[in-house]
Amino acid sequence: MSATPTSRSQTAAFACPPVHTPDDPLAARNRAVWGVGDFDRIAAGYRHDADSFVARVPLAPGERVLDLACGTGNLALPAARAGADVVGIDLAPQLLEAARTRAAAEGLAIRFEEGNAEALGGADARFDTLLSMFGVMFAPRPERVAAELLRLVRPGGRIALAHWTPASFVGDMLRAHTARVPPPSGVPSALAWGDDATVRERLAGARSVTLTRRSVHFRYPFAPAGVARMFCEAYGPTIRTLEALDANGRAGLEADLERLWSRANLARDGGTQVESEYLEVLVER
Repeated sequence: MSATPTSRSQTAAFACPPVHTPDDPLAARNRAVWGVGDFDRIAAGYRHDADSFVARVPLAPGERVLDLACGTGNLALPAARAGADVVGIDLAPQLLEAARTRAAAEGLAIRFEEGNAEALGGADARFDTLLSMFGVMFAPRPERVAAELLRLVRPGGRIALAHWTPASFVGDMLRAHTARVPPPSGVPSALAWGDDATVRERLAGARSVTLTRRSVHFRYPFAPAGVARMFCEAYGPTIRTLEALDANGRAGLEADLERLWSRANLARDGGTQVESEYLEVLVER
């Protein structure tokens, strides 16, 4: 797969105008979930794997790149370091502010804008490459997301996605949440994006879809009990789940998280290293 870059001066032309849908309760719920806590503390634990993910999608200087559901910039920053013209889009303003701070600290000219991955608006086919790592999989209506992915990238362009698989460590962790507070009626599991057949069906309009199973290695310089506490304090889905539970439910979820991180920990130096499988999806548009 290849992408033909355009000049850096065209950045404004391919930026996404924000589309606000205040009457959309699912979008509002997602914004509320990801807009609390301090997700950058979580994302820092797998930043090295995000760098490797971008490196497997060689980017040319001036290439038009969208990091969709960009979070705090784990993909946008290495893409910009490679010389690409990068736009990062996310639903949660708090995440965008953290991403802007990180980019400014490195002197990287990245546009971070608020937008909904299910409905970005603007012109078709305006990106050479679209990236998303553990981002678009959490949008509540995957059929809308899939349509936007294919619409936004030019014919011959590339889409590179990373999705947690159902059997992964993160899959176990997410199920510990939904077992106590189920998602809204009709919203499919985010983990379906980690199923081969489901991904191929959703992206059936693409020229080609290549699937590879890889692993992230979360690395944190403190023990599993501390990692579990960090998720309770910093990870939006955990924070919102805890808020919806009574005291016994909160204690149960906190105990489950500590047990999961302790059981999977590979580190022997007092810190935490946990491996979690994901599905890498490389698409030629």
